[in-house]
Amino acid sequence: MGGYRREGGCLCGTIRFVVTAPPTEVGYCHCTRCQRRTGTAASVNATIDGREFRLLSGAEDLSCWRPPGGGAEKCFCARCGSQICSQDPDDHSRMSVRLAAFDQDPGVPPSYHQYVAYAAAWEPIPDDGLPRFPESRFDV
Repeated sequence: MGGYRREGGCLCGTIRFVVTAPPTEVGYCHCTRCQRRTGTAASVNATIDGREFRLLSGAEDLSCWRPPGGGAEKCFCARCGSQICSQDPDDHSRMSVRLAAFDQDPGVPPSYHQYVAYAAAWEPIPDDGLPRFPESRFDV
């Protein structure tokens, strides 16, 4: 795995980060929380080991919101609002990075759709052959 390096950041350029190990998986989340957070039908996330994530700049402008009732913290640029990542508030090694926050292809294609029971009616999920899970893929 040596040599892997992908950089990324926010829209305004304040926040810059590097990931030094490939994602363990990439997937689409169709939950209503992701829909409202992104303003889109789904969020595409790369699951990474948070110990391989390092901020290069903008730490003071990375704001994290912890949803009431639990769930991962949602981190974004406080200046431009760009979504950067999510992290387990109790274990920052458990993390995901928004695919669009990377400057280039992270090298791991999406492999599932989860929370499809909540998929937006106005944007059908494409017939891409990926497994679909009504709830979390871990609830199977």
